[in-house]
Amino acid sequence: MNADYQDFDFIASARRVIDIEANATLALKDRINEQFLRACDLILQCRGRVIVTGMGKSGHIGNKIAATLASTGTPAFFVHPGEASHGDLGMITGEDVVIGISNSGKTEEVLSILPVIRRKGAPLISMTGDAGSPLATRADTHLDISVKEEACPLGLAPTASTTASLVMGDALAVALLEARGFTADDFALSHPGGSLGRRLLLLVEDIMHVGDKVPLIGQGITISRALLEMSSKGLGMTGITGDNGELVGIFTDGDLRRMLDQGMDIQATRIEDVMSRNPKTIHPHTLAVEALNLMDKSKITALMVVDHNRRPVGALNMHDLLRAGVM
Repeated sequence: MNADYQDFDFIASARRVIDIEANATLALKDRINEQFLRACDLILQCRGRVIVTGMGKSGHIGNKIAATLASTGTPAFFVHPGEASHGDLGMITGEDVVIGISNSGKTEEVLSILPVIRRKGAPLISMTGDAGSPLATRADTHLDISVKEEACPLGLAPTASTTASLVMGDALAVALLEARGFTADDFALSHPGGSLGRRLLLLVEDIMHVGDKVPLIGQGITISRALLEMSSKGLGMTGITGDNGELVGIFTDGDLRRMLDQGMDIQATRIEDVMSRNPKTIHPHTLAVEALNLMDKSKITALMVVDHNRRPVGALNMHDLLRAGVM
């Protein structure tokens, strides 16, 4: 191995790899044909699971494809072909669909389990770089992932071929997602622990301050009294209620700064003379991410939460959204 790399052009090498893999990806577009439609139909008609299998680098790609399918509305999991021959074939039933991945189409570990898959009656979708290979010819439909060249200059390490496999798998998963009418809410249900799940599932009522922690005062109170309420609740604002308990205004730290700039007397001025009327509000059953969007759009940092009669039931600010992982 040559240790003298001082004059090596790393940038040119990296760009060459990207060009080769980009060309390999673009070449797939002309292969989205009747065979691809057949693969989609087999999976949509499947009453079981999609079982993805592959050896080596194809196995790593297969694992990712199975995960993408599962998270986008197509139940799927990966079975290692080597382990399949030692008991894991019991995971496959006649109601499943199998996707076998092999660039050569001749991987022994994958070919060795085909007779059992056929005996079980599970349809087979092959993804190979050789349409005349044993795996491709024994499949119900074949997805062509062949590449003109590997990015590896030795032509040995799977590079462009694994990229093509991954892209074909993504194309299949997304086509199925759209066909099923899979929504963002559906996606969130399978990702409740991640940031996306929090953004799509967390409601305002899950993070808002309630009860005595909500800053509220009535009309007729002076600004100095309002400041005590704001300071004790720590949300940088207070809501103001009318005679029937409905929200009629809001007073924030920003309002205070503007009022002091005008030289108003905080001991004598009543809150209704300086409060912002008809403030932006949100309902408790609204997604927390919508509260964030409303704050961003309105250039505010806090919101009162009201019921359908505009009676305050909670409050939250930008820090609450940050702590909840919505931002």
